[in-house]
Amino acid sequence: MPTAPSLLTTLLIAGELGLAAIVSYLLLLTAAAFAARRSTAPRQGNPTSRFVIMVPAHNEERLLPELLLNLRQLDYPPELYTVHVVADNCTDRTAELGRQAGAIVHERTDRELRGKGYALEWLLRRIWELEVPHDAVLILDADSVVSPNFLRVMDARLARGERVIQGYYAVRQPDGAWSAGLRAVALIVLHYLRPQGRMVLGGSTGLKGNGMVFAAEILRKHRWSASLTEDIEYHMELILAGERATFAPDAVVWAEMPDSLRAAQSQNERWERGRMEMIRRFVPRLLREAWQRRSFLLFDAAVEQLIPPFSVVTGASVGVALAALALRSPVGVALAAYVVVGQAIYIFTGLALARAPWPVYRSLLFAPAFVIWKVWLYLRLLLGIKPRSWVRTARNER
Repeated sequence: MPTAPSLLTTLLIAGELGLAAIVSYLLLLTAAAFAARRSTAPRQGNPTSRFVIMVPAHNEERLLPELLLNLRQLDYPPELYTVHVVADNCTDRTAELGRQAGAIVHERTDRELRGKGYALEWLLRRIWELEVPHDAVLILDADSVVSPNFLRVMDARLARGERVIQGYYAVRQPDGAWSAGLRAVALIVLHYLRPQGRMVLGGSTGLKGNGMVFAAEILRKHRWSASLTEDIEYHMELILAGERATFAPDAVVWAEMPDSLRAAQSQNERWERGRMEMIRRFVPRLLREAWQRRSFLLFDAAVEQLIPPFSVVTGASVGVALAALALRSPVGVALAAYVVVGQAIYIFTGLALARAPWPVYRSLLFAPAFVIWKVWLYLRLLLGIKPRSWVRTARNER
C-alpha cells in the first residue's frame, strides 16, 4: 500500500502530465505559426464583392458613431458595401445616432429573446426580406474599428474561394490600463498565434464573434445561433458540415476593452459559461467524427474547447511547481520546469510575431493579479454560479 507522500507524488505527476500535454500542443501551434503567411496576396483587378456589414448594438450611443465614421473611410468602393445596425432593445440614442451617421438602422424590441445572437438572426432575416444585394456578410461589434484594408483583404480571399474568414481581433489601446494590456496578451496568443499555427497545420481558425466574414450562401444554408457564445456554436456546426474558417491576419478589427477587472467580469462569465456548454454539446461528437474521418481539423477544434483559459493553466502550473518543490520530487520539478518554460516560450513568441508594443510586455508584471482573478471566476462557474444574459459590458469613459 503506497504511503501518503508517494501517493501525493503520483497524483502530482499525473496532474503535471496533463498540463504538459496542453503546453506541448500550444508549442506545436507556436512552431507552426513561424511558417504562416502574414499578409494576403492582393487581388488582380478591381474588387467586385458586395458586402453587407451587420452591427448589433445595445445602448452603444457613445461608441457606435466612431465605428460608422471608420467604415465610411474604408479603402473600398462605397457602392459595394452597406452598413446595417440593429438597435436591439435600446433605451438611449443608438438608433438616432446611427441614422445620422449614414447607417441603415433596424430597431428591435423583444424582452424575451434578448442577446447578440437573437439580434443578428433577426437582422439577417430582415436583410433577406428586403432583398439587399450582397455576396458576403461582415459582422462587427459596435465598440470596434477596422483597418482601412479590411474589405479589400476579404474581397481577395473570397475571390480565391474562401467562404468563412476571421479577421485578426485585437485590443484597442493596449497601452492604457494594465488590465487592457493583459487582455491584449491573451488575445494575441488566442486570436493571432494559434490561428496562424492552425492555418499551417490544416485546422480551422475558429470564429471570434467580431470581424467575421461569411459568403452569403453560408448564412442561408446554416442558420445563425442565438446561444451565449453564438460564434463558437456556429463554428462547430460549420466544421462538422465540412466548412473551414480561414484566418486573415492583415485584416484587423480593434475592439475597446473594459479598463478594470470588475467591468470585465460579466463579459468573461458569459464567454466561459458558453464555452462550457459547447464542450458538453460538441466535444464528444467532434472527437468521434475526428476518429472516423481521420480529421486533424475536427480533432483540433475539440482540443481547443478542452484547453482551459491560459490564466487557469498558468495558475495550475504555479501550484504544481510549488507542490513539486515541497514534495522534493525530481520528476515533478522537471515536469514543472517544462510546463512553466513552455508557457513563457508560447507567450513571448506570440508577442514577438504580432509585433506587440512595449507597454503590452510591461503589463505582464500584473499577471499574478489577473491569474488569481481568472481562477476565482472559473471556480465560480464550475460551482454553477450563472451569469446574466446579454448585459452591455461597461467600457472605458473618455
